[in-house]
Amino acid sequence: MRVRTTGVFLLLIFVTPLLTPTVIADWDDDNWLWNLIGPERLEHGDEFACHGYEGVDINEDNSVIGSCKDYLLGHTNSSRWGAEPISFGVPDYITNDTISSLLSSGFLILGDNLKTNTDDFFIIQRNGGSLEKNMANISLLESAERDSLISIYWEARIFDLKVREDKPAIELLENQDVWYTTWGEWYNHNLSSSRISVNSTNSTITLGLSDSANSLWKVPGSIIINSETSVLDVRYDNGEQFPELENNSKSLQEGWRVVDEGIILSISPGNQVIIDFEDNLSFTHSPLKTFNQLHHSVTVVGHHVKNLHEWASDFYTSPLKFTWLIERPAALEMDWRLPVIAIAVLIATPLTIRYLVAQDKSIREL
Repeated sequence: MRVRTTGVFLLLIFVTPLLTPTVIADWDDDNWLWNLIGPERLEHGDEFACHGYEGVDINEDNSVIGSCKDYLLGHTNSSRWGAEPISFGVPDYITNDTISSLLSSGFLILGDNLKTNTDDFFIIQRNGGSLEKNMANISLLESAERDSLISIYWEARIFDLKVREDKPAIELLENQDVWYTTWGEWYNHNLSSSRISVNSTNSTITLGLSDSANSLWKVPGSIIINSETSVLDVRYDNGEQFPELENNSKSLQEGWRVVDEGIILSISPGNQVIIDFEDNLSFTHSPLKTFNQLHHSVTVVGHHVKNLHEWASDFYTSPLKFTWLIERPAALEMDWRLPVIAIAVLIATPLTIRYLVAQDKSIREL
């Protein structure tokens, strides 16, 4: 009977910690946002956008919308083009109160599976499937429309399960002639492209892109000048040479290059560029929707990003660019009973073993 009682006691000691719940309290910070990984991803050209707080429905608690923005701003810039987060990953449906909170917090772009109709934001829909193994929309990746934006889902971990990436789909994307971009960059590039001014005198064209007081980011815009006249020189208005673009450049930057139809240029806000042609010219011009006249654009959207290292670790050497939907992680607070139980186990285990050995010895001596 004593042995049975001791066994039950031992069982309770070891099972109680397993049955004792942890308590979620307060909020944690993802240190990778400002240590090593975050700065590297910013330099690479990624965007840090908002997704709220872990486990909190933004429709039920609108306060996390502004709090998520403050959390990001407190630790990192949103992009190499601007500090303010302008993109938010929302649920499939959002309420009018949520829309008001998103507007008052300054968000411009929502995605990426929204079914609620709203004209207050630029909406980006998920259309490329997922980078989870066998979940990519390969047919779309191979036959996307010119100047379209392909937005692909990525989540590195679902609960405690690590998600396997689709390596053939990633390899396909990395070998396509596409512009690697982000939600905010793509949106602002189109706005900047539409604002490029064009003035000509004889054999010279002057391009300008003024700073916009309404724009939170300073993103270059792109234009094509259609002309059969040869280009002699391209320079900033201060006389410095304007950089040339490689035809395989897939990351947004200032520069120019000659194409069959004439010349394409990407220019940053606040700059003026002068193009000298060989002769007096006739020309037409139009904004470019896709940088460097590439076929279309691609971004991968990281969802529920609570640990940037885990979400980005499979892509450190990849040219793909990510729109990271950052979610502030919940902090786990240990139940106060656990240390007490641990001390009890520490004391009780050797005493119990000693007791059992003594009992066994007594039985043998009978």
